[in-house]
Amino acid sequence: MKLVLLSGGSGKRLWPLSNDARSKQFLKVLESENGELRSMVQRVWSQLGNVGLTDSAVIATSKSQVDMIQSQLGQDVPIIIEPMRRDTFPAIALASVYLYSVEGIRLDEVVAVLPVDPYVEDRFFHRVKDLEETVLASGADLALIGVEPTYPSAKYGYIVPTSTSSESDYLRVSHFTEKPTEEKAAELIEQGALWNCGVFAFKLDYMISLLKEKGLPTQYEELLKQYERLPKISFDYEVVEKTKHIVVLPYEGYWKDLGTWNTLTEEMATEQIGKGIIADSENTHLINELDIPVTVLGVSNAIVAVSPDGILVSDKATSPRIKELVNDFDQRPMYEERRWGWYRVLDYTKFEDGREVLTKRIGVTAGKNLSYQMHRHRSEVWTIIKGEGEFALDGEIHFVKPGDVLEIPVGAKHGIKAITDLEFIEVQTGTQLIEEDIVRIYMTWEEVEQHCLFVSH
Repeated sequence: MKLVLLSGGSGKRLWPLSNDARSKQFLKVLESENGELRSMVQRVWSQLGNVGLTDSAVIATSKSQVDMIQSQLGQDVPIIIEPMRRDTFPAIALASVYLYSVEGIRLDEVVAVLPVDPYVEDRFFHRVKDLEETVLASGADLALIGVEPTYPSAKYGYIVPTSTSSESDYLRVSHFTEKPTEEKAAELIEQGALWNCGVFAFKLDYMISLLKEKGLPTQYEELLKQYERLPKISFDYEVVEKTKHIVVLPYEGYWKDLGTWNTLTEEMATEQIGKGIIADSENTHLINELDIPVTVLGVSNAIVAVSPDGILVSDKATSPRIKELVNDFDQRPMYEERRWGWYRVLDYTKFEDGREVLTKRIGVTAGKNLSYQMHRHRSEVWTIIKGEGEFALDGEIHFVKPGDVLEIPVGAKHGIKAITDLEFIEVQTGTQLIEEDIVRIYMTWEEVEQHCLFVSH
């Protein structure tokens, strides 16, 4: 069985820690067994390893999340990159076509799809393994996992089976109900309804046939070119609700969607991350990513989240509304993790004459490097503040250390490699200070060393 993990999200539900580049699954707020902070995606990936599923897993994601995934899970994690965000149906279609035409997976093989961020015990993934046998034994077009509800929640969708008993491990599905009222949810639970946790499986042939019916390409490169033709719609609406023969595997165990501040803080091992003090406050969490202290005094049942992107002070019960409130915020992400390290925007100014100045603090992990690149619309000045490295500029490599100031004119080819953990302040000046103004020449430092001359140490 092949496993497709969907990593998407626009990063608004856990604002200001999440943003367009760092969705909720990448926030390091959960504690691992050894007491280190880790993200939802790191937790799920290690759980897949525990049950022997990582070798058959691939992550489907958008371009903006690739660096973050590689930073947190490693460079060799298999990734299918969507050319643009278009919801879960296009993402699953692209992944299916990749498995079919690139990896050569047989049409009768089973593919399971799940979100990259469920908060569950390891045994949930053993249940995911059972989906393969369920698809084959039932002859169903789709097999889902349904979580046995612990209370009538209005936050989740429900899978309603045709009956609550079966000779086999699975039940036939009658219909779905999306986010009912609590009263209706209680009625559904009486009927044996299960929470829909967004996990399902099918034979690869089912998706490939569906795409052919829709007149869509089943070759990966061709589908990439026509990706914007795919309807911007969820897999649930486009496929699941139109499929007749569906079965569901009940799962009795812990499952939670950590999609809001109130659900996420319930699973955090500590009430405070970062600088600050919480005093005379019950059930209040402080997460502070800035280097200034935050004091919370006499405020109970609250979440206080502070990042370079903004500050949130909210009652936990009303915190799910944050997405609709900040939906219109249109600012660049002020903090990003990359495959080589991280950066934080310190200041951005636009002058009346059209010039822009952007100041960043950039951290490069020891042994990693920024690509050898050039910019057409901006010059840069780098001031090394921590660590040692090798700096390449127009064919020459220099050794750099704290206090060194490096000037990079418009059009100059440049890159840097960290020997030890390296930090520098970057000041960009120009007319278009955007990530797209990067022409990458070499990605690896080996290529840089082959084409540049080492001139000082």
